[in-house]
Amino acid sequence: MTRSGAAAAVRRTVDEETAAAKTDARAWAAVLAQYRQPDPVRSALEIAITAIPFAALWALAAFAVLHGHYWGLLLTVPAAGFLVRLFILQHDCGHGSLFSYRGLNDWTGRIIGVFTLTPYDYWRRTHAVHHASAGNLDRRGVGDVDTLTVREYQALSRWGRLGYRLYRHPLVMFGLGPAWLFICQYRLPFGLMSAGAQPWVSTIATNLGIALPVVALVWMIGLGPFLLVQVPVTLMAASAGVWLFYIQHQFEDTHWSDQDEWTFPHAALHGSSHYDLPVVLRWISGNIGIHHVHHLAAKIPFYRLPEVLRDHPELQDMSRITLRDSFKCVKLALWDESARRLVSFREARAAA
Repeated sequence: MTRSGAAAAVRRTVDEETAAAKTDARAWAAVLAQYRQPDPVRSALEIAITAIPFAALWALAAFAVLHGHYWGLLLTVPAAGFLVRLFILQHDCGHGSLFSYRGLNDWTGRIIGVFTLTPYDYWRRTHAVHHASAGNLDRRGVGDVDTLTVREYQALSRWGRLGYRLYRHPLVMFGLGPAWLFICQYRLPFGLMSAGAQPWVSTIATNLGIALPVVALVWMIGLGPFLLVQVPVTLMAASAGVWLFYIQHQFEDTHWSDQDEWTFPHAALHGSSHYDLPVVLRWISGNIGIHHVHHLAAKIPFYRLPEVLRDHPELQDMSRITLRDSFKCVKLALWDESARRLVSFREARAAA
């Protein structure tokens, strides 16, 4: 067989495997539909066991700092964890999966958004775009981590490459970036400035909702103690949230394809990871690590996602990433269209 013939045979095999995987993903979408029904009592309980400990930890930390006991700042660590979990509850509201009634989901999400510093209606719209276009090379840029292909990166100027490398640096991606996103970017509807009144109303209403408790707390305990507690809670929760989102899509064998090859079920199932975390972190993160199932069936309440893996163990090893594995994903920054996987800057340079 000639070299071109061998290459064509390999290509046919890949295409056949891709077609089979797409069919498999559609079948899974039908299977998972049975898990979509939320339990209103369970949902209300999840809100209570998340919001009450968060408020208690924040209050205890502030009380300790106010009286000069700075060991109380240690409580900001678990408080940040509960804030992450509050965001997951808001996230489920955005998908209409926490309760059966849209209005109840929306108002619950808006109230939680005051504590997570996230304007609910604005975020819900950009997140819906992310779900509808994840893994689509022709629809990048809204609600996701900016990802260039190797060829796009090589076509940039020296300054363009430097900018992208800085954007992808861990200190920016998981430090400065989350701080900017939750403290600054969410204060105005960036990206939806011309999308009508709703993003503006959502953002301004959330800002006013944030201002009221902030003013009251500063009046009660003073600006210094307030900032000493709130700033680390916000920054740690923001960084943890961005880290989770990053690992859920930025792994070596994730899926990207052009519009003509892209299908939602396949991209959802194979372009999202199963971030298999330890039990405590799994609870704090609201099972969002079961992200391949979530993307394929976003209406499933977060507390029912483990049921899916229990009933269908074949999904457990699909795109599975452990906590240790996840740290290796940080170096991945470019999509190699030939190899169909994410690669590091070093790998792209070596290939070039």
